Amino acid sequence: MITREKKAEAMAKLARSQADVGSPEVQVSILTERIKELTEHIKENKHDYMAKRGLMQMVGQRKKLLKYLEKNDFETYKKTISTLGLRK
Repeated sequence: MITREKKAEAMAKLARSQADVGSPEVQVSILTERIKELTEHIKENKHDYMAKRGLMQMVGQRKKLLKYLEKNDFETYKKTISTLGLRK
């Protein structure tokens, strides 16, 4: 589970304003942090199939959000990808 501090840090990276919690780039940032933590959990617990399923759902959601960003605001998409260190 992602801590409040990590979530706030992830939101601060790409937030458009101080109160921004729902923009696509902030959602991608939060999902990326959750994916990193869940990946570490799965490395230790190989037979936790529910966690694997949840991880795949999060990866799919992040992919959809990135596709939306790419289609509607390419500059923000490029900034998000480079800031989070994702490959595309």
